[in-house]
Amino acid sequence: MIRVLLADDQSLVRAGFRALLDAQPDIEVAGEAADGEEALRQVRELRPDVVLMDIRMPVRDGLAATRRITGDAELKDVKVVMLTTFELDEYVFEAIRSGASGFLVKDTEPAELLRAVRAVVQGDALLSPGVTRRLIAEFAARSKEPAAADALARLTEREREVMALVGIGLSNEEIARRLVVSPLTAKTHVSRTMVKLGARDRAQLVVLAYESGLVRPGWLG
Repeated sequence: MIRVLLADDQSLVRAGFRALLDAQPDIEVAGEAADGEEALRQVRELRPDVVLMDIRMPVRDGLAATRRITGDAELKDVKVVMLTTFELDEYVFEAIRSGASGFLVKDTEPAELLRAVRAVVQGDALLSPGVTRRLIAEFAARSKEPAAADALARLTEREREVMALVGIGLSNEEIARRLVVSPLTAKTHVSRTMVKLGARDRAQLVVLAYESGLVRPGWLG
């Protein structure tokens, strides 16, 4: 059973998500929060698998709450998916860098929301659509963080190749086809790369791919 925490200051939004999620046989809503501080408290108490976190909330916003969650080693298994009203939200890249596993617009199709919840539990990032890759590239290009090129020295040539393919949004199956290896081999390379770079999940691996210069902004494969 996948346990989800809903964090949004709009009760109608929470009610809509709850009705959809609780109707699934493999998903249950573990709790709700109307602000970032309450969300943080409930995450520590309930230890959900996934938090659907609104970016803009009172008391403590979603970005600040996400940083606290992903920065706490005891909460390392909690995945955060940011919710935004607009697809081209200026805070999306900062959310990914803060440790979020991806983002969704609030009016996303029900099937896409369910797919997203299940995907992040499996360790996948919600970065596949082309518009998302372009957005990540744009914000990565503007980043003032120091380049992470030195970190790439820890990787083998194949791991750098795999990281670049993750960076342009390919799934393990697509990487396997591109490199003519099995999906399991591709998954193993991705996992080893994340471990070597200390990446929380695929989303952060994408950020590192751009910030290190391994993937060029605008390169969509």
